Amino acid sequence: LEEGLLVRARGRIWRRYLRSSSSSSSSSSSSSLPWDVASLLPTQLLHPSPLARSNRLLRTPRLWEAWEGWETRAGHPNALRTFPSSSNHHLETFPNSSSHHLGTFPNSSNHHLETFPNSSIHPLRLYLRSFYISTLVLATVGDIPAPKLPEEFLFFTLGFLSAVLGFATLTGGIASVVSNLLAADAAFYPDPAPVRSYLRAQGAHQSLEKKVAAWHRHLRAEGKLPAELRVLEPLPRGLREELAAEVHLPALARVGIFKGWQEEVLRRLVLKLRPQLFGPGELVCRRGEVGREMFFVRQGRLAVVAEDGVTRLALLGQGVYFGEISLVHITGNTFGNRRTANILSLGYSDLFCLSKEDLNEVLAEFPSARRELEAKGRQLLLAMGKLDLQAEAREVAAQEEAERRLQELEVALEELRTRAARLVAQLEASGLRMDLRVQRLEA
Repeated sequence: LEEGLLVRARGRIWRRYLRSSSSSSSSSSSSSLPWDVASLLPTQLLHPSPLARSNRLLRTPRLWEAWEGWETRAGHPNALRTFPSSSNHHLETFPNSSSHHLGTFPNSSNHHLETFPNSSIHPLRLYLRSFYISTLVLATVGDIPAPKLPEEFLFFTLGFLSAVLGFATLTGGIASVVSNLLAADAAFYPDPAPVRSYLRAQGAHQSLEKKVAAWHRHLRAEGKLPAELRVLEPLPRGLREELAAEVHLPALARVGIFKGWQEEVLRRLVLKLRPQLFGPGELVCRRGEVGREMFFVRQGRLAVVAEDGVTRLALLGQGVYFGEISLVHITGNTFGNRRTANILSLGYSDLFCLSKEDLNEVLAEFPSARRELEAKGRQLLLAMGKLDLQAEAREVAAQEEAERRLQELEVALEELRTRAARLVAQLEASGLRMDLRVQRLEA
């Protein structure tokens, strides 16, 4: 890959391979070609022994490169990270058991370490016995008598050191995976511990603590992501817009107010949406308060309640929007920029929130969308009986009068410009005549 594009030209691939380095080389800038060639040499022809094929191990760095690439593309990389640590621990048992199987201690008085080089027992059974003894030594479990011969001391010492290092590596790898999982979890979900500590320090009521705990449980159970925008911040704008559109555009397209809008407008709006979660009995907006944001119901149920907070006037479900009247300037709106109803969340409601500043920023680039939004808001106010048609007519008349005055001012300004141009021309002509007179007098 070059700059994210797949290269298919063999010449460029060959030159890139010649410049590539191998971690097994002495210099990080040297080519990996000699090491790859050395690993392919048929050294097994020199001697029929497994050790003669040890040059194949020179390709081990390529294995780690392939593993890193697989880990990058895997859906669950933490599960893969534990595999090398556990496999390395199992591989450590092989050389230890092989040294025992080769008959390192034929004269040992320790029946555990004793080998039988001239025995008629099947070699597989002998190797499995050596593997079992090596496992006991590496795991430091079992009834292993104390060593007596120097070879036994060396065998035990190397085995114990390998066990300590192996288990330390395995434990460290698992701890790293667990810490990565906790860090990834903390990036998506807030930690409830600080809030609980604050509530206990302030002596808050127990019912409030239960409500906070239930809110955190709901976040994790339903997979809600309150920190969604913070997670996407490192991405470039284009990729962030594409990802947000892939996740939220279907839900946004179901909103009635956005039906028929251009996809480009919806993609811009998707980046401005902020997810908010409201709990049972929580007021989303209150009648009469200043509205600074509008809401879209992504999931859940809400109710329009009367002033007593109990009587339900209407139910709102998925795809419903509200609060747009207080954000859009509509001539004749008797409510102004204040809320027109009390909205109560019946259960846990997942909403999209769009602020007035973000909406105006998007609509400034798409005037047709602004006009369509104002028309829908005007229809809603007219159906509610909260649209002052006379005020709208007065506003239209005032705009027409302002346009007429503006045109008159433009005409007057054009006349002034014409007069000024004439005066400048007359002044220049007078200057030329004066210059000619002066020249004649001097002559």
